[in-house]
Amino acid sequence: MSLKKRWICLYVENEIGVLARISGLFSSKSYNLDSITVGETEDNTISRMTISFTSDDRTFEQVKKQLNRSVEVIKVVDYTDIPIHKKEILFIKVTSCSNEDKDEVFRIANAFDFKITDYDRHNVLIECVQTEAKNNNAIKLFKESFPNRIEVVRGGSVAVEAISMSER
Repeated sequence: MSLKKRWICLYVENEIGVLARISGLFSSKSYNLDSITVGETEDNTISRMTISFTSDDRTFEQVKKQLNRSVEVIKVVDYTDIPIHKKEILFIKVTSCSNEDKDEVFRIANAFDFKITDYDRHNVLIECVQTEAKNNNAIKLFKESFPNRIEVVRGGSVAVEAISMSER
């Protein structure tokens, strides 16, 4: 069985405990979530969850069936093989910077369209809103350029169906 990265979107009732019950469904079956992001929709009674995990086809079908049976789940949308736009927020803090280090951080941020969110005499905070793969590359670059001097904070990815095509 081949494993594949899966993306699903859930529309759920915006109630206390729904996130815990949905994530509990995954953990009770020993499925590991790669990312889960939740936010209120245009309707404040409904939240939208974007979940990514790696599984084989059989397990993925089981997960979708279990989610569809959950009382709080209004709708399950499989984003795995359809065009979507997805982004993840990432903060990278580079610490103990010399002036030359800060110049290099600013050059990297400029070259890759990252945003410098905050800085002081010795530290720089970079914000990256990119795809998960591009953010992985950013982390690798900063790890190599500033070994043992970065702090990484990632948010989960959010995704929406493409209108005309994916990854514009």
